[in-house]
Amino acid sequence: MTGRFDVVVVGAGPGGIAAAAVAAEAGARVCLVDNNPALGGQIWRGFRKETASRYPHGGSFREWTARLQASGCAMWSGSQVVDAPAANSIRLEREGKVVDLRFEKLILATGARERFLPFPGWTLQGVMGAGGLQALVKGGLDPRGKRVVVAGSGPLLLAVAAGLVRAGATIEGILEQAAFAQVAAFGLHSLFAQPGKVVEGVGYRLRTLSSTYRFGAWVTGVEGRGRVERVTVFDGRKTRTLGCDWLACGYGLVPNLELPRLLGCRIAGGFVEVDALQGTSVPAVLCVGELTGVGGLGKALVEGEIAGWAITGREPEARNRGRRLHRHREFAQRMERAFVLRPELRGLPAAESVVCRCEDVGHGDLKGCQSWREAKLHTRCGMGACQGRVCGTAAEFLYGWQQTGMRPPLLPARISTLAAEADVGEA
Repeated sequence: MTGRFDVVVVGAGPGGIAAAAVAAEAGARVCLVDNNPALGGQIWRGFRKETASRYPHGGSFREWTARLQASGCAMWSGSQVVDAPAANSIRLEREGKVVDLRFEKLILATGARERFLPFPGWTLQGVMGAGGLQALVKGGLDPRGKRVVVAGSGPLLLAVAAGLVRAGATIEGILEQAAFAQVAAFGLHSLFAQPGKVVEGVGYRLRTLSSTYRFGAWVTGVEGRGRVERVTVFDGRKTRTLGCDWLACGYGLVPNLELPRLLGCRIAGGFVEVDALQGTSVPAVLCVGELTGVGGLGKALVEGEIAGWAITGREPEARNRGRRLHRHREFAQRMERAFVLRPELRGLPAAESVVCRCEDVGHGDLKGCQSWREAKLHTRCGMGACQGRVCGTAAEFLYGWQQTGMRPPLLPARISTLAAEADVGEA
């Protein structure tokens, strides 16, 4: 089947919601597509109108989802983009059917995922991504009585730890690999540039005051009989062992670039390159949110507004947001510098440490490979179901390999989807 809209937005997180709402309010026929069953993306995951006010950013969630609902935008939840079979067209799997969605303009707001780095024991049961555990708890996982170590890098660690404490877990330690001086300098600048974010961070820390928060410390290994029982921690001087039931470990966020790459958007510095109106190197395609730089909720919302106004001919309104957007992007750049990964992390994996979990490829198996392509050809690293989403970003940091290009399907798909003709009928 085919469907036709003036504007298609892929990704129903804050940036995608803002872009869809603004464009639909201007009179465009808009379709918002997301593979999750509900709106919100990662930042607003699990939020409901009735209870959103209990959580940080709940007010903005209620405001933007109300605007979206009133805008007349078509919302296609549970729809997975797998291909772009023709110009101005994307292919979805939706409700067991194949749909080719045609558009005049496409806005990508596919967000980001966590970066995982391998170390001895990281595949044991109970080792999870920091954001992944946060999402599981929001989805109903009960952490009461669990001892948790939260480790990795970035402001997300404190937010995750505070949420776990609120849900009844005991935090055995919060480990930030960045040095205290770097994070302190970032916090001091943010106090003047983004005071709201500092207040938010202080609130998270107040909820976790009973837990040790170490800077310049990282997990070097995990041990246990079939599941995590203890983690080994190093701070550059001393090694410690912490007992725990869960380890939540994530080293910042990386953008989901698979669809922009498939469409031919220019990538620079690990992000999609955009102009002042969020336009990419592909004329009909715009990008917003973490795709253009990891900067959080405020940046995503402003970029979504700019994109929504720009594609509906309201360029003055879009450009008026330029100064505010500049502040958010400057904040994102300072955050990236503050939490840059230390080189010592490259030495964590042992020869037997798995790098590609889909194809069971170890660190030692990749010795001698000179590029991502060579690793795929010789070891099948990155050839599994996740298509390199986990091991690809790890390999980029560990070995300096760059991922280039993208082939469909973007995600595992039915054979019937791949064999479908472009025009079967009308949706």
